[in-house]
Amino acid sequence: MSTRSPSLQAVSLDQSPFAAAALSVSSVLSPQTWPFELSLLPESAHLVGGSVRDALLGRKADYLDLDFVVPSHAVETARAIARHYDAGFVVLDPHNQIARVVFEHATVDFAQQVGDSLESDLHRRDFTVNAIAYHPHTEQVFDPLGGCADLERRVLRMIAADNLADDPLRLLRAYRQAAQLNFMLDEPTRSTIHELAPLLGKVAAERVRGELDSLLSKPEGTPLMKLAWADDVLGTWLPNLSAVQIQQLVAVDAAAAQLQEYHPAFAALLKGWIKEQTPPGFHRSWFKAAKLSRILSPNGAIAEAELTHFKYSRAEQQAVLAILRGWEPLQAIAQGNDSRRQQYVLFKTVGNSFIALALVALAEGSPFPLLAELIDRFLDPADPVAHPHALVSGRDLIQQLGLRPGPHIGRLLSEAEVAHAEGKITTPSEALEWLALQADMPLDHPSR
Repeated sequence: MSTRSPSLQAVSLDQSPFAAAALSVSSVLSPQTWPFELSLLPESAHLVGGSVRDALLGRKADYLDLDFVVPSHAVETARAIARHYDAGFVVLDPHNQIARVVFEHATVDFAQQVGDSLESDLHRRDFTVNAIAYHPHTEQVFDPLGGCADLERRVLRMIAADNLADDPLRLLRAYRQAAQLNFMLDEPTRSTIHELAPLLGKVAAERVRGELDSLLSKPEGTPLMKLAWADDVLGTWLPNLSAVQIQQLVAVDAAAAQLQEYHPAFAALLKGWIKEQTPPGFHRSWFKAAKLSRILSPNGAIAEAELTHFKYSRAEQQAVLAILRGWEPLQAIAQGNDSRRQQYVLFKTVGNSFIALALVALAEGSPFPLLAELIDRFLDPADPVAHPHALVSGRDLIQQLGLRPGPHIGRLLSEAEVAHAEGKITTPSEALEWLALQADMPLDHPSR
């Protein structure tokens, strides 16, 4: 049985300005899109949060993320549905009775209603547009806080200052959601966020990182990143962030658009990432790595400490730090030292981070013709400058040249790699002949 408050007004979707989008059979509000039957859902359950908001806006998602509120037995409801479909099941919060069912293309959360009514629960949420509930059995929308009106106005408005203070991550999430929805933040909400901003220091680094990554991952996040900086929301986590760095983010966005025009095949790589599994809710791309490198210290040691503070994975840390390290060899090329050896040094230094470095270089004013040759080399997997590879192995040197094992083997192989990049050798036999000469020569010989 539903526990609706008498003051909670229900509106049928056919009376709503969002009816066309919401009543679509492909809408998340349609049980036909769900991975489980409506008959398994208690009559008292309501769909709430971002999924309702997005459905009313006509926004589509490849992956369903549903949130249901039930007055009681939330964990039991989730467990029963998971068991029925042999789906994944996990209790997220035993104290507050929140559980998750994981399907192949959907995640469904069930939470115990907070307070003695649905309206009371909705009043505890962050923003009005996220406090709209939908009752799938009757196809009615419940909107006690004017969220639908704010959707029409495209405004993100807080419900109460205390709600933001209860979970300070909501202070930063406001900017991320405004960017995601292309909404404005209303002025009282901005003012309150500014006052409460120091509370963000109490939030776990991983949660802050997720919101920042989202803002950095798409061009539309930059204006909201700038707004968050202007509102002093980022001061606790990025105390040295400057107006110059914010402007660099704008420049990276513009450079990405230029790169799409100049070299679409290379620009497409910006959406990719190193071969590392990305946890749900995190954003990893070379585009984001490029922008992340712009808001960190240019000093490698300090930047590494900043990345560690945000608890980035070691792989992502190394990728971003390579962008910073690559700036010096790239500038040497820009200043005229564009030898194959210098190009080799650049690619050896940055590896796949060259994708992000090229974007940063374009944003910083490097002419595209300068980058074009480097890009072409990078896109050619057989290019010995951009993708150096050994023509011979250490075993070859020991067996065929009669050299003893030791550190000198590694040094010789490194020199052979450079010689290959410079075009001095091109085949294994040439490499062995060249190395035979080097092996007879002291390592500190002038011609080396």
